[in-house]
Amino acid sequence: MKLSEIKNSLKVLETIAFELPNGELVPSHFHVTEVGKVTKHFIDCGGTVRNEEVVNFQLWEANDFDHRLHPEKLLNIIELSENKLKIPDLEIEVEYQMKETIGKFNLEFDGTNFLLVSKLTDCLAKDKCGIPPEKLKVKIGEWKAKENNCTPGSGCC
Repeated sequence: MKLSEIKNSLKVLETIAFELPNGELVPSHFHVTEVGKVTKHFIDCGGTVRNEEVVNFQLWEANDFDHRLHPEKLLNIIELSENKLKIPDLEIEVEYQMKETIGKFNLEFDGTNFLLVSKLTDCLAKDKCGIPPEKLKVKIGEWKAKENNCTPGSGCC
């Protein structure tokens, strides 16, 4: 989800809820303690120099049960961050304290809740690392050859 998308969503919501990948909601007394731009300048294992930028939100919960972050307040925080930090319309990454460490999540919206979607590591240079492309897994009994497509030179066998 991009920054412009969350801003549009916040304009029509009465309350804000973030849902964890396991379906649980972040406690409603959470705070957004940071909105910023994170730049990652790195080299992948294939030798390609890369530069990635995301907008980072940090969610935090305290024992402050009397205050709730309302959509218009978060929208104001986002707009202030855009202006002061010159943040463009980037993808959003969310940090949230898990049991032992900070979890990093992508963000989606289902029309009601903002969904914290698990991030996965990946090799960005599979072609240079010798990692074979993932093969299609098919059960032998379920595969059927198409009729009349298996002719000499067609590459089907």
